[in-house]
Amino acid sequence: MAAVRILLDDSVLLSAEDNVNPRLRSDSETLLRWLRYSNLRVAFYHQEDISTQKAILLKKTAEVYSFDCISRHASHGTGSCNELLEWAKIGEICLYVTSRIDEMLSLNLQNDNWKIIFVGTDYSDEVDKEILFINKLEELLITICRFIKKEVCDTSVLMVGYVMKPSREEDFAKRGAFPASPTQNGLMFVPLTFKLPLSSQLEEVDVVLHKVTDEIICIDPNYSADFPKGISFSMGMCELVRFIEEHHDFCIIDSINNIYPLLDRLQIQKILLGLQDVSFKGRCRLRAPCSLKVDNFHDPNLSKQLSEANLSFPIIVKPQVACGVADAHNMALVFKFEDFSKLSVPLPAVLQEYVDHGSTIFKFYVLGEKVFHAVRKSMPNANFLLSMTEITGSAPISFNSLKTLPVATDDQLLIGHAQADKQPLDIDLVQDAAHCLQKRLGLTIFGFDVVIQEGSGDHVIVDLNYLPSFKEVPDSDAMPAFWDAIRRAYELFKLSGRQR
Repeated sequence: MAAVRILLDDSVLLSAEDNVNPRLRSDSETLLRWLRYSNLRVAFYHQEDISTQKAILLKKTAEVYSFDCISRHASHGTGSCNELLEWAKIGEICLYVTSRIDEMLSLNLQNDNWKIIFVGTDYSDEVDKEILFINKLEELLITICRFIKKEVCDTSVLMVGYVMKPSREEDFAKRGAFPASPTQNGLMFVPLTFKLPLSSQLEEVDVVLHKVTDEIICIDPNYSADFPKGISFSMGMCELVRFIEEHHDFCIIDSINNIYPLLDRLQIQKILLGLQDVSFKGRCRLRAPCSLKVDNFHDPNLSKQLSEANLSFPIIVKPQVACGVADAHNMALVFKFEDFSKLSVPLPAVLQEYVDHGSTIFKFYVLGEKVFHAVRKSMPNANFLLSMTEITGSAPISFNSLKTLPVATDDQLLIGHAQADKQPLDIDLVQDAAHCLQKRLGLTIFGFDVVIQEGSGDHVIVDLNYLPSFKEVPDSDAMPAFWDAIRRAYELFKLSGRQR
């Protein structure tokens, strides 16, 4: 399709109150962040006679986001748009977004096939049907995408609305995951905002991609075996859940009901135990780690329960709630029974065997029909960790698995690599497990972690999560697989005629 250019007038970007200390409008940050990674060509446009401070602010902002900045010379007259005609190319799709009425400029641009979008402007004259009017800047993103889709004139193009926290959105977007112009398989992406009624936005999109755990406010662990009871979502996510429940013909990737089990480490354990039949003669053993749920670290029967669960020290202690809350990743490694009295890990908790794995963990990513993996440095073997506690006198070892995970030193990693050479990863075995998990979970995009136990060679799956970043997978491989996974999920959903 033809390239798309977006021209943003300074009246849309800058707060109008102060010429001496100008600032960007508070609602412009989301717009600029999205445009930065949208695969659209963007420029700021301003009158030459605006204040010096405003001109400097616009130029600096344009540099930060890698946009162009065009000044309109007053001497050219109100009807002149020579600079814009030079910036745009013949055959391109061009949109001019403004909050300032300039009838002559609008007319000249329209004569050159530009589309005009007025934001929050009271247009008192007879309304031009070729001009788009929106009330708020937050409406601009989906308005732009709607216009692009219309210009493409291809009914097979799907508009994908996505919901995730800004930091995660940017991690995906800067890799080119969310282009506003159609991908090679006909997808275009637009962020959905909870600042506007969600129902009106959902009418414009064909499918929704979400990271539902980003919108969890709190979880009552007492209901973990019966989610969604006990989960409090943001108001926006509650609105999305209601919409999906009321519109069974609407496609969402993935069904929120299918994600609930991944919020509970005990449910994850049960899912992994069901993979035992993937292993067969001639292959390594694939298994889940031995584990035990506890509600009280001071339970007088705890020692007996550990023995019955085939657990021996060291033991890793994890909150039963796996994600969506602040302390879900606060863990500890205990080396003796007395360590349980010193724990601050939230209850209920899951006690899990600590597998010596040569300081190496394999991160697997399932994107539709494709399975990728990456190798990452991990925690040292138990004897190294125990020696650390003997030196520092600090036991148990408490950590946050996302922030303060104790990883192996280079020397420990070399020892681990030597062991790994003796017990290599059985990639075919784990890929079979990935496809089996996909069928059982009913998920399109998920990840899991595998460690290889020293000595036995057992392949142990120690974690399972929804919509990971898959940042270790090269963009040239990850993005086409990501888009194909979404497209295929949509087509299967429409074929089945029901929510998966």
